Amino acid sequence: MADPKGFLTTPRQTPARRPVDVRITDWREVYTEFGADRLERQAGRCMDCGIPFCHTGCPLGNLIPEWNDLVYTGDWRAAAERLHATNNFPEFTGRLCPAPCESACVLGISSDPVAIKQVEVEIINRAWAEGWVPPRRPAPAALAAGQKVAVIGSGPAGLAAAQQLTRAGHAVTVFERADAPGGLLRYGIPEFKMEKRHLDRRLIQMLAEGTEFRCGLTAGVDVSAAQLRAEYAAVVLACGATVARGLPVPGAELAGIHQAMEYLPLANRAVAAGDTEPAISARGRHVVIIGGGDTGADCLGTAIRQGAASVTQLEILPRPPDHRPADEPWPTHPAIFRISSAHEEGGDRVYAASTQRFLADDTGRVSGLVVAAVTPSPSGFVPVPGSERELAGDLVLLAMGFTGAERPGLLTDLGVQFDGRGNVARNARFHTSVPGVFVAGDAGRGQSLIVWAIAEGRSAAAAVDEYLCGDTSLPAPIGPAAAPLR
Repeated sequence: MADPKGFLTTPRQTPARRPVDVRITDWREVYTEFGADRLERQAGRCMDCGIPFCHTGCPLGNLIPEWNDLVYTGDWRAAAERLHATNNFPEFTGRLCPAPCESACVLGISSDPVAIKQVEVEIINRAWAEGWVPPRRPAPAALAAGQKVAVIGSGPAGLAAAQQLTRAGHAVTVFERADAPGGLLRYGIPEFKMEKRHLDRRLIQMLAEGTEFRCGLTAGVDVSAAQLRAEYAAVVLACGATVARGLPVPGAELAGIHQAMEYLPLANRAVAAGDTEPAISARGRHVVIIGGGDTGADCLGTAIRQGAASVTQLEILPRPPDHRPADEPWPTHPAIFRISSAHEEGGDRVYAASTQRFLADDTGRVSGLVVAAVTPSPSGFVPVPGSERELAGDLVLLAMGFTGAERPGLLTDLGVQFDGRGNVARNARFHTSVPGVFVAGDAGRGQSLIVWAIAEGRSAAAAVDEYLCGDTSLPAPIGPAAAPLR
């Protein structure tokens, strides 16, 4: 521990967000610069615990006390090396992960936890600026022993698996049905949460290492399951859990009702193309977002930047408590009331509310919703009698999560089995029911966090390398049955 009194003398600090009236006029990231001196003091708050529960909170097993100490002592390059030892893409997790490591920080028992996430992102920002993130080409001997591997999907799980396998010497081809790689990192995450230059910079590194990307091709259609099995020694399914949950109430078929993952990709494409209007725009609309999670908040911030007349976000669960509840003790990641940058920017949040039906205007477009307050019951949520009310809304975005992997096409043609939750079934080594076919990320785990996707990609890569070579030196941070602290 570089500063034995750091946690006593230095209060927790994180970067300020740019003023709301400024940031909603552009799509840049919302946080201001923090500064190396202040960050080094923040890293000095780490107590280097005898049992660092932050390791347990992070599925990647990030070596958090080690790189905190290195930052505090000014050895930023060594800190970047320790950070990359467990995480392929800290610039992604440092911006997008909800930081369960901070919930598990021992300091958090009686004080504010260490600003782990901010230290992480500042390390990788410094590493890129200083040129400390070169391509890592595999050794000639590894290349000679390598085999061809196909990775289906270029989200965080697919990218992590591809980079690990490429560095182990295998000839990896990533298939992506969109026109550019990145999956939800590119087309699901708004620019104000992560500017795409961070993604593009990492993809350039992966190309230089030897990973091949084939975009605009749908596996199972443009390249068949039989072709993949014939041309590649192993296949990694990292195609996500993309079957969105619908809302089976009267009027759900009306025009103007869209899934969040219809709306957000179009918005991201419009931002990337310049000052263009997306096919689904919130401009001048009364927007209702059904779903109170991170995807709903992404829709909220996007709608505000597009010029929505009003935005209301509905959540069927009751409002979370402001502080950690007794039944979610440390070191779990508690469900508490959080205010994202998007929530600061406007809109109303309505809790314990359920949509009963949609209303239509004369043209057949949605014009509003009938919502009711609900209370929990053993069978779900029950409407409170007499609580129904109408809510104006001519653009409705469904952000209620996903129900599993997309079966028609590749998965059906491969003949993989599914578990009871609609995910691709796998054994303890990420192997599906089909020999040589593996699964990582949301396709096998179900909808989850980016940090779990990267951890699964790394672990699946180790399993593939072992399958192809007989053994492996690649790290495997988690198994398929690993779960968050509860």
